[in-house]
Amino acid sequence: MTSTGTSSSHVTAAGTPRPGGAGLLAGRTVSRIGYGAMQLERLHTDRDAAVALVRRAVELGVDHFDTAQFYGDGFVNEVLREALSATDDAVVVSKVGADPDPGGSIPLRLAQRPEELRASVEDNLKSLGTDRLAVVNLRRADTGPGLRAAGDQLVDLDDQLAVMTRMRDEGKIGAIGLSSVTADGLRRALPAGIVCVQNSYSLVSRGDEDMLALCAAEGIAWVPYFPLGGAFPVMPKVADEPAVHAVAQTLGATPAQVGLAWLLHHAPNVLLIPGTADAGHLDANIAVGGLALDETSLAALDAVQSRSVDVRLD
Repeated sequence: MTSTGTSSSHVTAAGTPRPGGAGLLAGRTVSRIGYGAMQLERLHTDRDAAVALVRRAVELGVDHFDTAQFYGDGFVNEVLREALSATDDAVVVSKVGADPDPGGSIPLRLAQRPEELRASVEDNLKSLGTDRLAVVNLRRADTGPGLRAAGDQLVDLDDQLAVMTRMRDEGKIGAIGLSSVTADGLRRALPAGIVCVQNSYSLVSRGDEDMLALCAAEGIAWVPYFPLGGAFPVMPKVADEPAVHAVAQTLGATPAQVGLAWLLHHAPNVLLIPGTADAGHLDANIAVGGLALDETSLAALDAVQSRSVDVRLD
């Protein structure tokens, strides 16, 4: 998984055209359609299938993978370690700020204290089998949907960034990103050299539009999670929108593909990491890079009402 820097702006290290075109992440050129590896946990009883799915993603031009030690309590990281090699020239982005909690009502718990962040980095290094993590996202609990910090998990951002930058200086981290962060938090963190932001964002949940614009202005990649909404029952779903269905019918695509395509068209710094445990679904996600939205379609989609819902799990 060590970067060799051989991939060009148009093709990956293997010479595969980049799905969605080329984007920038931590100074590296990556395909704008990557892969969120969390869903690999669903294949925990079939490790060979999980490895094969990652290899298929590479064959399709994916060279940006998003993971975390708390995805499957290390299983997902171990699959990526087995499936990826240095010749793939892949950027593997990991995450800290939470730990696995297999016995809990939610299979993870917040781990926000500086010493917990350092321990999580070490765990990611071990399970990924590397001595340096290309990018590490600090998963805050400032905004939702998701867990909220309380008690000793209420940690000042400056204290967290201090330990993250120390680990970067030590060579354990290549670059720092943020997740579940507010615009004020991002502004405070800019001097630390933030390279990407992961927040919940989709066609039907565009409350972070100002932050997206700030990231574009600062050269920071915007990597939306829950890109199709609907992660929780009360959240709006992209696939429920009549305008999305109308565009999908015109293009001969699925509503999910239209929702992902809109994100790519909406801002040049958007990098997608749709996740799946199914090879056919992976192919459909990669095909989004070939969908062209004309001005009429974009206008219809832009007119969809944003209905952001903050779901708290604490």
